[in-house]
Amino acid sequence: MDRFLPRLLALQSSEHAARELQRVAVDGYGIVEMVPKMSTLCIHLPQLECRQANILKQEMLSLGGDAAVARGTVACSIDRTDCVLIGTAKQLRRLCLKLKVQPFGLPALAEELNRLMEQSATAPAGWKTSRRTLSLQRPLIMGILNLTPDSFSDGGRFSDPNVAFDKALQMEAEGADIIDIGGESTRPGADPVSIDEELRRIIPIIERLAGTLTCAISVDTWKSAVAAGALSAGAEIINDISGFNFDPQIGTLAASSGAGVVLMHTRGTPDKMQQDTRYDDLMKDVSDGLRASIIRAREAGVCAECIAIDPGIGFGKDAAGNMALIRRMAELSGFGLPILSGPSRKSFIGKVLGRDQPDDRLFGTAAAVAISVSNGASILRVHDVRAMRDVADMAHAVMHS
Repeated sequence: MDRFLPRLLALQSSEHAARELQRVAVDGYGIVEMVPKMSTLCIHLPQLECRQANILKQEMLSLGGDAAVARGTVACSIDRTDCVLIGTAKQLRRLCLKLKVQPFGLPALAEELNRLMEQSATAPAGWKTSRRTLSLQRPLIMGILNLTPDSFSDGGRFSDPNVAFDKALQMEAEGADIIDIGGESTRPGADPVSIDEELRRIIPIIERLAGTLTCAISVDTWKSAVAAGALSAGAEIINDISGFNFDPQIGTLAASSGAGVVLMHTRGTPDKMQQDTRYDDLMKDVSDGLRASIIRAREAGVCAECIAIDPGIGFGKDAAGNMALIRRMAELSGFGLPILSGPSRKSFIGKVLGRDQPDDRLFGTAAAVAISVSNGASILRVHDVRAMRDVADMAHAVMHS
């Protein structure tokens, strides 16, 4: 195994804990015994050799913690097993010291565990763009400006350049730190837009705003040609829904420009992404996808300080999946990068609350934003800037005062 890929688990009920142990194929007695212990720190490890898992089990028990493994692991009657380490931060740090003298590649696991715990315990202080470093001492508000006729919430409202310009100024006055400008709808089922049309929609307004706004400008696109035009016009952040998956050139552009980047998880293109929202393990798939995007960005030369990640609420997930992403967002803190949450007015809120019209989802959005902040989100992409500025700041104050 080249890497062990440890992953935090944020489990907020005994039912969620039991579900994770069932994924590991722990026997029924073990589940009953271990679930009460899982209010401490839990770290998932995929596909260990039985000899590795048995050492972890023995060492964690000696430290007063535990390690959940599949039935058959002790007897080595199976080839591999997932493992959930269960213990306090102190116990897990002591485990890492013990692993440094163990065989079977376990010293490398100690390094990865130490890195994961360090990154998850220390929130990033800033997010670097091509023009500045945005402080993360309080949550950043990214105001949405869609210059599209078919976006799910505000399609067609800002097609007039003067109306769009005034809206951007209003959002800045209401407390936006970033204005995110998009020329192609990424709502479920949306048809693609040509590069020329996307540029025609966004470049004039970016050029005009770049000379007026003091806050940052982000471009919501996955196309390198569009991103290049936007950066030249005054944008400083690339918000890519594909996580650098759709256009192989966008990483090189981001690296050479020094732009901040948002790497989002999605599955499939917008026109097809809601056709299959089933996951065997949603958080694992999201974490694996984001890790691959981060590696792709770093290999292209993007510095770590420029990267933020987005679990992709509403992109290839059903309502239950979207709520799980918000509930378990803290698991993504292990990447040590700013986390963006974008629940604003989305259909899962309408489904839960029975609000068919996106404009009627303000309070549902507020709840999702507050819980996102409490679970580690430091960037909130929203339509209703003034209200969500207060919501995010209040949630942050409650968590950190």
